[in-house]
Amino acid sequence: MNQFKGLGVAMVTPFLEDGNIDIQSLKKLTNFLIEGGVNYLVVQGTTGESPVLNATEKRLVLDTVIAANQDRVPVVYGVGGNNTSLVISNLKSLESTGISGILSVSPYYNKPTQDGIYAHYKALAEATNLPIIIYNVPGRTGSNILPETTLRLASDFKNFVGIKEASGNIEQVMSIIRDRPKDFLVISGDDAITLPLLATGADGVISVLGNAFPKEFSEMVKLGLEGNFIAARPIHYRLLEITKLLFKEGNPAGVKETLKYLGICRNTVRLPLIPVSAATSTEIRNELKEQGWYS
Repeated sequence: MNQFKGLGVAMVTPFLEDGNIDIQSLKKLTNFLIEGGVNYLVVQGTTGESPVLNATEKRLVLDTVIAANQDRVPVVYGVGGNNTSLVISNLKSLESTGISGILSVSPYYNKPTQDGIYAHYKALAEATNLPIIIYNVPGRTGSNILPETTLRLASDFKNFVGIKEASGNIEQVMSIIRDRPKDFLVISGDDAITLPLLATGADGVISVLGNAFPKEFSEMVKLGLEGNFIAARPIHYRLLEITKLLFKEGNPAGVKETLKYLGICRNTVRLPLIPVSAATSTEIRNELKEQGWYS
């Protein structure tokens, strides 16, 4: 499962001013990330605003990234939801697309029990041969995948290859790392605590920050995986303030504002999201200037 180690980037979906998908900026972003040294791309995760794209648009985004990628790095596609049968239907339509794996968020809003979460993922594992990365993000789903459930899934089904852990609970993540089966990946879902998690044995990160700073963040992750934390630490602290600003008014509004200043894409988001305030935009710009990323 080495293809999912290191830095994966949860790509934004660039939009034109009229709200349509900005194909040229999406191609530009794809090349920017690959040239920046990312290990794999994640299409249509939370950062990609997947809830507000229809099926045709989602496929357009995926096809555009695959074409621009030209098999340079693996592509992971986000397929999740709180309607298990619909998720399965979507999974079955993807096996011939050339993607390397699936990122599947835990069912949200329904608030299933741990046995319900297990049964949902069991149904997914039995419906596809694609590698699946479980995605735990309680702040968005309203329920937490407990370590016992994660470890049970990892032990029972070979196509669960890892978990993106965005609970923010380092003790929970460490318990998974300690007890996981061999080759089951534990991937940070929180940019700001990625280096501490690498120190405990995590295998990388699926990142928001990496959209804007692929070169710097991929170098930090690489150093962390090598155990060279003395060299990784200055990069971590250089990125810490901009990381906080990216999430100050929500994701992906903050990272799109940053990408606007870096000349990658517009800051357009779709309702119910809105761009960051003028005050936060100024803070982002000033931090970019201070660190030498924008002039």
